[in-house]
Amino acid sequence: MPLYYAIILTSVLMYGVCFALRDVYRKMRGSSLRISMESSLFGAVAGALVLLCLNGFRLSFTPFTLWISLVAAINVLAFSFFSFKALDRIDLSLFSVFSMLGGMVLPFLQGVLFYREPITLAKGVAVVLITAALALTVTRDKKGTGCIYYIGIFVLNGMSGVITKLFNELPFEKTGATDYSVWMSLWTVLLSGLALLALSRKREAAEVRFTWRACGVGSLCGALNTVANMMLVVALLHVDASVQYPMVTGGVMIVSTLISLFGSRKPDKRALLAVAVAFIGTLAIFVIPI
Repeated sequence: MPLYYAIILTSVLMYGVCFALRDVYRKMRGSSLRISMESSLFGAVAGALVLLCLNGFRLSFTPFTLWISLVAAINVLAFSFFSFKALDRIDLSLFSVFSMLGGMVLPFLQGVLFYREPITLAKGVAVVLITAALALTVTRDKKGTGCIYYIGIFVLNGMSGVITKLFNELPFEKTGATDYSVWMSLWTVLLSGLALLALSRKREAAEVRFTWRACGVGSLCGALNTVANMMLVVALLHVDASVQYPMVTGGVMIVSTLISLFGSRKPDKRALLAVAVAFIGTLAIFVIPI
């Protein structure tokens, strides 16, 4: 079991870096639908190549794996679009709150309600403290209500964990985690490529000229995100969703804040307090015996 906790924590580090890189890419290129599809394409190509290398360039499939990886790829593209638009129109703190709350709450409820994962004191303390930590980061949205973006990033980020759990639990013939993740990346390449072809004649004013540096940022973000997703698929075979996703939420919050210490916008005292509360909540999973 400690091995799978280490895998989860490693994926958390990768997600934290991805969180920062996604915002860097948005600042470099804009936030239109075309740009979000472009970012998804670069990331998916890089992610597929990395996973194929790890898999010895072998790839297997089953009908179920193809189907559910397609659903996961559609969810990835939708979340990418909502992320770009949300980061452009709502405060970063609100984006963090709703995306990470969705990523924790939906898989937690799925595990407890549908897979009879036990509700323990440790899980309860972790969820309450991490939710409180996220609430501490909320600031007044000065750019409009952005209600559709709140709902979108909450549901879509949560559905990522839900789909992963379904892949592991549904009683159909399936491939391993790496093959599933490769197929998800390949579907993402196909769908984002088709979207870019359809949008190729449309250029919005907010977009700036393509650069290879932007391509590198998008590719690195995609490669890290793809490998992190694959690691969580593996870990979920051995760790309850109601344990794994609170760990991911609290961990990403901590890593993202630490990364921001080296940026131009330093976290304020409230953000640092929120990180401390999230750290205690994440630690509760390990130190509370029940």
